[in-house]
Amino acid sequence: MPHTRTVPKIRYNLLAYSMSHTTRFRLVLVTCPSLLEARKISRSLLQKHLAACVNIHTTPVESIYRWKGKIETAREHLLLIKTTTRRLKSLEREVLRLHSYETPEFLVLPISAGSRGYLRWVRQNT
Repeated sequence: MPHTRTVPKIRYNLLAYSMSHTTRFRLVLVTCPSLLEARKISRSLLQKHLAACVNIHTTPVESIYRWKGKIETAREHLLLIKTTTRRLKSLEREVLRLHSYETPEFLVLPISAGSRGYLRWVRQNT
């Protein structure tokens, strides 16, 4: 008789809040032309409590986009910024103040669920 392996069930401790509570959290995407600029923006956002955490992709992503009627390519560093809805306007102002692009990427995604402890930590640190 073949041996069957049992796979443990994983239980996630996701927030049990209603959607109105979970929509308090946001993930913001920003691309930067250099690692130096990505770090400068990240540190400023953290120092001003506009974000709880910023992940910087230190390996550049290749971006292909249309700009002023031409197709362009660039190597950029992607920031994943964790914040709250109430800090978004101030966070955007700070990114625009520090960013070297004329029109930097600033995309906001709702966080629909997450671990209770992590989202509590995001709330406490923004």
